[in-house]
Amino acid sequence: MNKRDKAARILEILNDLYPEPPIPLKHRDSYTLLIAVLLSAQCTDARVNQITPKLFALADTPEKMVAISVKQIEEIIRPCGLAPRKSKAIWELSRLLLDKHAGEVPGTFEELGALPGVGHKTASVVMSQAFGQPAFPVDTHIHRCAQRWGLSEGKNVVQTERDLKRLFPRPTWNRLHLQIIYFAREYCQALRHDPSLCPICSVLFPI
Repeated sequence: MNKRDKAARILEILNDLYPEPPIPLKHRDSYTLLIAVLLSAQCTDARVNQITPKLFALADTPEKMVAISVKQIEEIIRPCGLAPRKSKAIWELSRLLLDKHAGEVPGTFEELGALPGVGHKTASVVMSQAFGQPAFPVDTHIHRCAQRWGLSEGKNVVQTERDLKRLFPRPTWNRLHLQIIYFAREYCQALRHDPSLCPICSVLFPI
């Protein structure tokens, strides 16, 4: 089975299992999504979802965020890890949103990428989930599965993203990246993975 045939079969399986995958990070709008995605770096979505209600109860807009101190933000988000760096980025990007974007989250990759703490993956998630623009954010789950399924030999998430974009139709990207994340967590884990029990690995690599 070549890569395009594999991709087509994988898409069928994922559409059956997760026809409408929900966005895993709880948020109210593009700003709270941006903050949640920033916090999710090297942290689980579940942990972020435990912390953001406390943060957003205090500050859920750029105006409210800059009205509190970096130290206050850091104390709240500490369980998410990298708190000193993340808290500073949250405060500074909130200030920039007010200064340069009238308090609104910009809707382009370039403008998002210019914000403190916002890398390519974070910008891709926001463009996909907040603005509905085609993007394919690749996290460790997607990178692992792409390697495991023989869809990419990429050494990093940038190369893997490039390979997956070539294999899957552009209109599927936004939903597909969520589908793979949910699948990876449920069926295709990094450790103690049994290919015979995996709905995709068992099809791609039958015993």
